[in-house]
Amino acid sequence: MSKSLNHRLSGKALWLLTFVSVAQITSGQVKEKEKDSINHRRLNTVIITGTAVYATSLVILYYGWYKDSPMTSWHFIDDSHYWLQIDKAGHATMAYTISNYGYWMLRWAGVSNKKASWYGGLIGFGAMTVIEIQDGFSAAYGASATDLLANAVGTGISVTQNLVWRDQRFRLKFSYHPTDYAQYNPEQLGKTTLQRMLKDYNGHTYWVSMNIRSFIKKRKSRFPAWINVAIGYGADGMLHPVTNPEFDDNGEPIPHFDRVRQYYVSMDIDWTKIKTNSGFLRFVFKGLSFVKLPFPTLEYNSKDGVVWHWIYM
Repeated sequence: MSKSLNHRLSGKALWLLTFVSVAQITSGQVKEKEKDSINHRRLNTVIITGTAVYATSLVILYYGWYKDSPMTSWHFIDDSHYWLQIDKAGHATMAYTISNYGYWMLRWAGVSNKKASWYGGLIGFGAMTVIEIQDGFSAAYGASATDLLANAVGTGISVTQNLVWRDQRFRLKFSYHPTDYAQYNPEQLGKTTLQRMLKDYNGHTYWVSMNIRSFIKKRKSRFPAWINVAIGYGADGMLHPVTNPEFDDNGEPIPHFDRVRQYYVSMDIDWTKIKTNSGFLRFVFKGLSFVKLPFPTLEYNSKDGVVWHWIYM
């Protein structure tokens, strides 16, 4: 199958899955509009905006990740041992985040908590499954069962908390800092800033941010509702998915880097718990809800032991 044909087929698959997902959500909500008190104007806004944002994201992802990769027939790979599982944490976090945004938008449109929880989860898992389809047609990657499992875990964390607590007491978050590793393997870690943000897992940290106030039973507690404590996971020294190469493409030796797992404890902010009468600020705060803010952080890794960071990105 030619590269151009593969691109056309995958593009049609992306469009079809997006259309079917939106159509199913819309039809399911309209049938129970009396029960859910749906605001159809808002629902239309959700559908149009959500589709536009998703399509734009796919375009950015394509040019940042897949553009230079030749296409092939559909295939699976076992990448469960790649990148010290940082990429799996990324899949779970992204599926969680998209599920949460889907939930918020549907609730804003008047959909019941139960339906918004499940449909939001379907949006998150479906969006990540489309990316997995892209991987499956890429010669450089391949569809991954462990990626799909990570997507399901992230979606499940969002859906379960919305159903049980109607709140996200535990938030999955992301932070990024640039590293110098891409110069040694730009094909794997990225040639441009955008590619490095996506591909250089050395600069990725994934967090579970817990809201302390939500577990304090005393109703009149003065403990700030927006303060969180976060536990993070990252890795360093990775030039290749499994083992680091000794030489670059020109035969020049590459410095040795230890591949190290990193664990973090830090403070954080739950922006959604900050009270404001401004609809714009609430929108901004929800937009920031998946980003871990720089804070003083305690790190532990197997190479250096305990490390203190006055500010960790």
